[in-house]
Amino acid sequence: MANTASAKKAIRKMERRTEVNRMRRSRIRTFVRKVEEAIASGDAAAAAQALKVAQPEMMRGAQKGIFHRNVASRKISRLARRVKVLSA
Repeated sequence: MANTASAKKAIRKMERRTEVNRMRRSRIRTFVRKVEEAIASGDAAAAAQALKVAQPEMMRGAQKGIFHRNVASRKISRLARRVKVLSA
């Protein structure tokens, strides 16, 4: 348990940041899930639109430190490839 005032404050800060990061991560997963569902349904237009919305959210998450930028790029790339195959 924290002994000093600064350590107690650090714990409060971590809890707030954790909550914000959890919300951001959940939001990103929701956008990715919408792309996945559109791909699964076979609707190329909906999948492309969902990807167009999900991509900036994922990059914003990478900027905010939710996950590494290479992870975001890799996930976007893989989704984009699946959308492209679907539309071809």
